[in-house]
Amino acid sequence: MANRKLGRTTDIRNAMLKNLTTDLFMYGKITTTEARAKEVKSIADSLIALAVKEKDNFEMVDVKVVKAKVDSKGNKLTEMAKSKNGKEYLKVVKEETTESRQKDMPSRLNARKKIMNNINKVKDAEGNNVDLPSKLFNEIAPKYQDRVGGYTRIVKAGQRKGDGAETAVLMLV
Repeated sequence: MANRKLGRTTDIRNAMLKNLTTDLFMYGKITTTEARAKEVKSIADSLIALAVKEKDNFEMVDVKVVKAKVDSKGNKLTEMAKSKNGKEYLKVVKEETTESRQKDMPSRLNARKKIMNNINKVKDAEGNNVDLPSKLFNEIAPKYQDRVGGYTRIVKAGQRKGDGAETAVLMLV
């Protein structure tokens, strides 16, 4: 994964790089030390290159979906039903529909798994899950489809006040 040791043991270093890479894709830029920025840059560039290569490698398939019917307020509709022993109970009314969904081809699925190995699962401010691999394929990769490499930029930001470490801003170009 990385060449520099960054003064950390392997597991801690890998976790730190994973966090920084995730934040870069989530927010578009991060401020960190220069050495860390250089490591994250190589990881991020390789993941973006992978996403650019595989972004259109899927097919649309029709899938049967069974859902509970809901009323105007969003509540599930129920009806009375009788069991074999004569007891009555409420049963949720279901409806079957057909939806068109994206199905990844094998190489894109492999790319998605590689991306997921290098980033963390994240939630947004409301607590909803954010699908970062999809963001990479659908938002970030189309921006860079005509570009060959160099998807990120490091801008030096001077020394940190506490320990004088050289800081840098790593951003998506």
